[in-house]
Amino acid sequence: MNQAMLEKVTYVPRSSKFISFLLITCSCITSTTFGYDASMINGLNILPSYTNYFHLNTATLALNTASIWIGGCLAGFCYGQFTDWIGRRPALFWAALLTVFAVVLQTAAQNVAMFVIARILIGFGTSASGLSGPVYLAETLPFQRRAWGLGIFNDFYYVGGLIAAGITFGTSHMTSTWAWRIPSAIQGIFSILCIIIIPFIPESPRWLVYQNQPEEALEVVAYMYADGDRENPLVEAQFKEILDTIEYEKNSGETLSMMQLIKTPSARKRVTLAVSAAVFSTIAGNVIASYYLGTMLDNAGITDSTIQLEINIILNAWCLICSLFGTWLADRMGRKSLAILSQSLLTIFLFLVGALTKIYGTSMFNPGIYATVAMLFLFQGSYSIGWTPLLYLYPPEVMNYSIRANGMGVFQFALNATALWAVFAFPFALVAIGWKTYMINGAYDVVIIGLMAWYWVETKGTSLEEVDRVIDGEKHSNVPDLKTIVKGKAMMEQLEFRKAGSVLA
Repeated sequence: MNQAMLEKVTYVPRSSKFISFLLITCSCITSTTFGYDASMINGLNILPSYTNYFHLNTATLALNTASIWIGGCLAGFCYGQFTDWIGRRPALFWAALLTVFAVVLQTAAQNVAMFVIARILIGFGTSASGLSGPVYLAETLPFQRRAWGLGIFNDFYYVGGLIAAGITFGTSHMTSTWAWRIPSAIQGIFSILCIIIIPFIPESPRWLVYQNQPEEALEVVAYMYADGDRENPLVEAQFKEILDTIEYEKNSGETLSMMQLIKTPSARKRVTLAVSAAVFSTIAGNVIASYYLGTMLDNAGITDSTIQLEINIILNAWCLICSLFGTWLADRMGRKSLAILSQSLLTIFLFLVGALTKIYGTSMFNPGIYATVAMLFLFQGSYSIGWTPLLYLYPPEVMNYSIRANGMGVFQFALNATALWAVFAFPFALVAIGWKTYMINGAYDVVIIGLMAWYWVETKGTSLEEVDRVIDGEKHSNVPDLKTIVKGKAMMEQLEFRKAGSVLA
């Protein structure tokens, strides 16, 4: 299905709130797939029917688990350029379609090689969605709903995780290969739902402006902000900001090429901010609990697989609640403050997990074991409050249009490459040095706190175009800030483009 065919099957509703709901739902479904995968493989790594079928040892266990990140790295190389070329909406469609195919292949896997190839393709599809989805949401949602839309995008990671935890627990008593094939097959449902919704959502107005389709872009802005009212002051202001800023970028010689990512100090700072979010969030320590909960609980003294699966369910539900609370905080505390709070808390609790694991990990002292599990929950909750909503909220905000899609590609590559290293290395570390793994992890988490306090910028309460003032020192449009217009502190008739009679004049 190409761009022209997608345009012919578009049935966008005429309600701003409903379109926003569909946009967020479609994009969030893709992140549900990724969360489902993490929780599913976590559960499968506990199931004897899975580990025995593939005859897994430490190396093949790590390969089966980490191979998804190989596909993610590949998507980071090329899918940003594809998204710029074909459009945000079609890019999301093709990513979802590939994921469905990969899930079928994974479900039918007969050996480790087939399973790994399927997971590489799943990694490509989910990371492609993780690239195009946040770009799409950031560029299309009204600025007042951007924090919730992009925050919930990654919050749904735990929705998928909770569903997978429940399903793997339900099939854990099966002795056949269906104990792991059923959870695998269900993973494809989320991408199918995404494909169903796509005909009912519009293209990014910023992509349309860049493609010299201002009328279509204005229509999208009008329906996103004011149920189709083109004369609404907020619609005119947002549209003028988009026109002015993209025109400035074009006139300044900014292109959609990969070279643009390093061409100017501004571009380098923006990409560095995005990549720092990818790396910092991945090495914070959550990879251990996300993919090797069974080993973590074994080290803590909890070895019963049924209890481990029950903890997996409860942990995902807890993290979902914490991430939703963090999304609510993102527009109140600000992105930078929330990130520092989250990183500080998780560092404290990770040190405590390590200490308690050392003291009680080989004992049968129940209060000590319960304390270790409690610290694990507090660690994951602290991570979820900040990093879960911010991971896909902050990077697309700090990048301007010319580098947003390719920049998110670099972000995805950094995220997947770091995760590939961490997911493959941590099982060996846990076996070799046990509790010391947490202490080493906590030590560089402290360094991360300082780096964020020094380098990160704040983006709350601004449109994407107004972030230019924060990073470049100036905004490239004479339109008043949108939050000022929302508060009624600026009269649109005072603007030059209103005097001209039309934003298209």
